[in-house]
Amino acid sequence: MDYARRQRDPTRHLVGIAFVILVHGLVIYALVTGLARKAVEVIKKPITATIIEEIKPPPPPPPPPPPPKKIIEQPKIEVPVQPYVPPPDVPPPVVQQAPTITAVTPAPPPKQEYVIAPPPPPVVAPPPAPPKPAIRRGITRISGDDPTYPREAIRAQIAKGKVLARLLIDEKGNVTEVIIVSSDPPRVFDRAVRSALEEWKFKPEGEKYTGEVEINFSLKD
Repeated sequence: MDYARRQRDPTRHLVGIAFVILVHGLVIYALVTGLARKAVEVIKKPITATIIEEIKPPPPPPPPPPPPKKIIEQPKIEVPVQPYVPPPDVPPPVVQQAPTITAVTPAPPPKQEYVIAPPPPPVVAPPPAPPKPAIRRGITRISGDDPTYPREAIRAQIAKGKVLARLLIDEKGNVTEVIIVSSDPPRVFDRAVRSALEEWKFKPEGEKYTGEVEINFSLKD
C-alpha cells in the first residue's frame, strides 16, 4: 500500500475537520443555552461527607455472682461426764450356816367364777312401708269448685249422670291433666268435669302421682 498517497487523501482530512467543527458547535450551544453554567454550579457545590460511626453492641451483662457456700456445722458431740463412784466397802466375811430345809405347802389357787352374759336381742328392722298404688282413689282436694250441671243436659232433660276421671298431679299438688275414663251418658258431662277439675288443688307430696275421682250429677242438686 502507498502510505504517502494515503496521507494525502483529501476525504480523510474532511472527516476530521467535520468532527472538530461538530465538537465546537456543541460547546457553543452549551454556552448559549446555559448548560455549561449549570454544570459548573453542580461542580462548585460543596460535597458533604457524613461519617457513620459503627454501632457497637451493648456489653454483655456481668455473670451472676456464685451462690454462697453453705457452711455445714458439724454437731458438737458432748462427752458425758462420768460421775465419781466411790469404791465399794468390803463387808466382813460371813459365816455360812447349813441351810434349813422346810417343806412349803403351796396354797390352791382361788376359783374364778365366770358369768356368761346373755346375747343381745336381735335387731328387728321395721317393716317396709307398703308401696303406693299406681292410681290413688279416694284423694281429697284442698281447694276447687264442683262441676256445674251443663245447660245442654238440662235442655235434654237428663236427670242424672256419672263421670270417672283420672287426674295427673305434680309435686306441688296442681292438676296438670284430666283424662275422662268413662262417662254415663257419654260426652254429656265431660266438658264440665274437665273444666272444673283442672282448677282443683291437692296437698303437695313432693312427687308426681295419678289420682282417680268419680263425679255424680243429679238434676235435683
